[in-house]
Parts: sequence; C-alpha cells; structure tokens
Amino acid sequence: MAKTEYFELGALAKPHGLKGAFHVFMDVDDPYEYEGLKSVFVQKGNELIPYFIDELQIRDSVNLMTLEGINSLNLAKELVGLKLFLPISFLPKLKDDQFYYHEIIDYQVQDRNLGLLGYVKEVYSTGAQDVIIMIYKSKEVLIPLIDEIVPKVDKKEKIVFTELPEGLLEVYLEDDAN
Repeated sequence: MAKTEYFELGALAKPHGLKGAFHVFMDVDDPYEYEGLKSVFVQKGNELIPYFIDELQIRDSVNLMTLEGINSLNLAKELVGLKLFLPISFLPKLKDDQFYYHEIIDYQVQDRNLGLLGYVKEVYSTGAQDVIIMIYKSKEVLIPLIDEIVPKVDKKEKIVFTELPEGLLEVYLEDDAN
C-alpha cells in the first residue's frame, strides 16, 4: 500500500523502563479512540514496518506502548523518534463539515474577495494554532486555520474557502518588490 493510504498517528517519544516500552506521543484529538489497537506501522526511512502491539495504555498524562519483539532498552532506543502510522480506514468518521488535515492537501484555495489563489501544500500545527501552507505565486503563504479566516471547506469540489485579512498576501510578496 502507498503511504498516502496511511495517516500519522504519532511517534515513539522515548523509552519507558528497561524492557522496551515507549512513551508514545499521539497526534490525535482523542487518544482513547485507539485504546484497543492491535498493531501499528513504524516508519523506518521510506518504509512502513508493521508491529503488533503487546500492550497499550492510554492515560491523560502519558501513553505507554510495548511492541512485540522490542524487549530491551537498547532495542527501544533504535526506534525512538520514529513516526507511527495507521491505515486511513482507522480514522474516526467525521461530520460533513469537518475534515482531516491530510484530506485538504492539494485542494485549491479560493478567497472571497481575491478569487482563486493557489493550492494547499500542507497543514502544520505550530502549537499555538494550526496553519495551512498555501503555494501562491511560487511562495509559501501561512494561513491561520481558524473559522474566521477559513469558514468553509468543500470536500466534493476540493476547495478551501478563505476570507484573508487585508495585507496577508503582501507580507509574503515583499521580497519580490525589493
């Protein structure tokens, strides 16, 4: 299967104890939805390697995971920092007006006042707020992913509708003017 058929669940953050367990960062809204998970794919280079999960503990403060065959601190250290993936079919179903970030990659961006602008290259979480990275006139433009600026996404037509603040695009084009 192609990597596009998977989504990033999180990462193996650091070892836990001496027997190969991991602290797991889960980049999902509700980690408890994945409590019964039996397997996961670990990205090594460009490959997704399947691992069975021996144990998964979801807690409010930390998530712990033990993978089959990883039974020592040294083996665990080899996987620390690697990303975890699951097939897209594991994603919880969303309401019609909701979307997953990976879904809008390559969507067109159309502004209410400026018309068709470019396309979505990627969606990135800065910690403070999430942003759409749009390609506009060969430049990357960061668009805050908030309801006031991105009021609607049309999944059928593959369009992200925006109402950009005045001057936002000009900030990214200033280098061209000088």
